[in-house]
Amino acid sequence: MLPTQIDPMWAYQGEADWLATQQQGAMQITIAAPVSNLNASIRLLLIEDNDISRQLMSDFLKHCGYSIHALSNGSTFAQEMALFRPHLILLDLKLPDVDGFSVLEQAQQTLEWSATPIIVISAFAFQSDRARALSLGARQYLVKPVMLPQIQQAIDDELEALKLQ
Repeated sequence: MLPTQIDPMWAYQGEADWLATQQQGAMQITIAAPVSNLNASIRLLLIEDNDISRQLMSDFLKHCGYSIHALSNGSTFAQEMALFRPHLILLDLKLPDVDGFSVLEQAQQTLEWSATPIIVISAFAFQSDRARALSLGARQYLVKPVMLPQIQQAIDDELEALKLQ
């Protein structure tokens, strides 16, 4: 069972850590009322293949007031971009069907998407992966495990640059 509320200071570390915490019965889940309804008009596209990680980030970002559309793979990226028209994209690089780098390339090659900020959240910790993602248009590169407030700060930074917040 996934948490319905999350502690924003809990580190997003993936399914194994979440399950281990659940098995120990030590997970404390408390959170205050939603931060703001001002973010409700801001659309975020989350592409993450791990079900628990996707649910955790999605729940946290909804709690922060954002409108979230979450995908488990990148095969429908183009279709979802056209339909959902996100203001910002959160992208995992290791996806089951397409390489996250290919998604970055596709976003940069499409004129109406090339200005959409992309924040990569990946377990790929090598400097070469970071450099490649940034050269393909990613605005920020966060390495898992990442704290949920760190994700929110990265989003806030990018939205501030766009003047959407």
